[in-house]
Amino acid sequence: MKEIKINTEIIKLDSFLKWAGIASIGTEAKMYIQEGQIKLNGNIELQRGKKLTKGDIIEFKGESYKII
Repeated sequence: MKEIKINTEIIKLDSFLKWAGIASIGTEAKMYIQEGQIKLNGNIELQRGKKLTKGDIIEFKGESYKII
């Protein structure tokens, strides 16, 4: 599991995907989310504006990312 440090209390899912290097641009992040490829804390997440906080776990293509 990769730990990704954020500098704010919350971060939106699409912004997190860019911050973590999962997606290089916003449209790529949007596509991953709309296609149901992103899991948040074990559940598929379809809201690109979903607010994430420290401790949340995001999964994509077999990789896990924990927000710290």
